[in-house]
Amino acid sequence: MKTAEFVTRKEIGSLFRDQQLSMNVVLHCTEAGPGQVFLVASVSSEENAASAAGEVYSRIAEVLSDRRMTIVHERIFGSLRTEAMVLRERRDALFPQDISADGPVTYIGAYPPWGEGLSGVIIHAVSSGDGDDVWTIMDGDVPCGRGWRRNSATYLQLQNIQGHTGSRPGQVRGIFESAYRILRRNGASYRDAVRTWFYLSDILDWYTDFNKTRSEKYGEFGIMPGPGDIKLLLPASTGIGVETPSGVAASMDLLAVLDSGDRNAQVRKLTSPAQLDAFRYGAAFSRGAVIEENDVKLIEVSGTAAIDEHGASLYPGDIRSQIICTLDKIETLLGQEGAGLADICAASVFVKRLEYAEAFRRVAAERGLADLPAVCIVADVCREELLFEMDAEAIVRR
Repeated sequence: MKTAEFVTRKEIGSLFRDQQLSMNVVLHCTEAGPGQVFLVASVSSEENAASAAGEVYSRIAEVLSDRRMTIVHERIFGSLRTEAMVLRERRDALFPQDISADGPVTYIGAYPPWGEGLSGVIIHAVSSGDGDDVWTIMDGDVPCGRGWRRNSATYLQLQNIQGHTGSRPGQVRGIFESAYRILRRNGASYRDAVRTWFYLSDILDWYTDFNKTRSEKYGEFGIMPGPGDIKLLLPASTGIGVETPSGVAASMDLLAVLDSGDRNAQVRKLTSPAQLDAFRYGAAFSRGAVIEENDVKLIEVSGTAAIDEHGASLYPGDIRSQIICTLDKIETLLGQEGAGLADICAASVFVKRLEYAEAFRRVAAERGLADLPAVCIVADVCREELLFEMDAEAIVRR
């Protein structure tokens, strides 16, 4: 039986010491200021999906229960054939620890590098306390997100926002209209959006239409940059080609932050000297975003690929060079905020072909990132010639 390690890059309690999972799975835990953690479980080779999910969620449940934490954003990466199995193991692991399994969860239908099964899990969790610090956001009778309060700011994390009918652009309009309605009902607007994640089926067939529709809606929301605009209002974003469990054309997760007015949580959208702002070539998002609190700075890195400062794709057909270039671009963006690749607490890695995962592992090891808390899946990037993409969240303690 293969073994794997239980890793914590920033020690947060005796629970994490000298524990090993029974399979080839690594669980990273990074503390992001008091009462906030990122958990990343990554499966690195072929394993039985049910066994892997059961072991992963048993450990996650122990962490959450021990620290009295609540999940506020949860993404599961795995092939669609294993979805029901993984969710069943999740429920069976959480229930004994008195952790609700009924909250929102985003299942991202994509193959792991070995072809079938569970690739991993990314969880953002916060201390739940005894009051109304964390609550479930509902859309009718459907849980669609979590809200929480931290350092006098209010956070709203929406999940699985979908437009269920109509053409693909029509479904995207439905997504934005649903998100706008939910945000308004919770005292926010689209101007408070910090980060979005878009999961698009058959992305290469209609990414241009998606971008056109997104830009139109952002124009209606008043956040599209105009000529000469200096302040960026567009959220950071990832847009990737995967299978959606419900079969819709697109699904969105969204993070919004509402400051109480005492400046305890400040949000800035980032540009990068190494890449052209994406909205200048038709993709309406910022290269990154920063949420600054008194004790910690959370950097949201948009989906990044080998695209130069003019918006052109680099190194066609060369996976190694594209990976190196992408890591360089992310490192430059993080460097503006006093961070580096070693400060990443959660990352999603997207490779176009199964065999490219090994190329990423080699390059990561060369950069001293062998233990990078990341989940790797096979997925289409937004351009045919792009073979690799990565997004990330990074932490800088203040």
